Amino acid sequence: MKLEKLRTEVLEANLEVVRRGLVLYTFGNASGISREDGWIVIKPSGVPYDLLRPEHMVITDLEGHIVEGDLKASSDLATHLCLYQAFPSIGAVVHTHSRFATAWAQAGREIPCLGTTHADYFRGPVPVTDPMEAREIESDYEWNTGQAIVRRFAELDAAAVPSVLVAGHAPFCWGPTPAGAAHNAVILEEVAWMAYHTLVINSAADGLTDMLRDKHFLRKHGPGAYYGQK
Repeated sequence: MKLEKLRTEVLEANLEVVRRGLVLYTFGNASGISREDGWIVIKPSGVPYDLLRPEHMVITDLEGHIVEGDLKASSDLATHLCLYQAFPSIGAVVHTHSRFATAWAQAGREIPCLGTTHADYFRGPVPVTDPMEAREIESDYEWNTGQAIVRRFAELDAAAVPSVLVAGHAPFCWGPTPAGAAHNAVILEEVAWMAYHTLVINSAADGLTDMLRDKHFLRKHGPGAYYGQK
């Protein structure tokens, strides 16, 4: 029953990023993990979103072996596995090729924290990975994509900045649940759009002070958070 619930949640996360215009055709994927079981639920590879049902979600173990399901898992499974192993606090991963976040990734530029909308969700810039080396691309590409992300977060808090731009590729986002990861993917695209247009209007725009950035982030996510209803 628990895995059936997770299958439904993962399907809904996949459909949410489509509804929000972050995915075209079969681009992108979402997954969730049952830490208790050590199993991952992920979208099947190349199946049109309008045909997806909960039973189509593929279940694998943390090594990528299929536990349940007749379809092939997403080609990005190994990247998801790498992130789950490296970031034990996360419960879901969403990968899109959303327009503005992908443009920043292709430019090899982090998304600066220019305003409080950004700071409400990301405690600092959204980082971009280093370009992958030829040997990483030629062998175990998807796993090495995850490793590039993990290296970039060696001195960053994955809970405070729940997204990354893979250089030349696109964003990966995560969260405590599939719905939370999808939510972060939607917000990432919005702040990528805002940052682009801010710098078009004023290329010399300053980022937020650390004090204002932290005020907005911590009032929603800190130990003394007071935003919203209890």
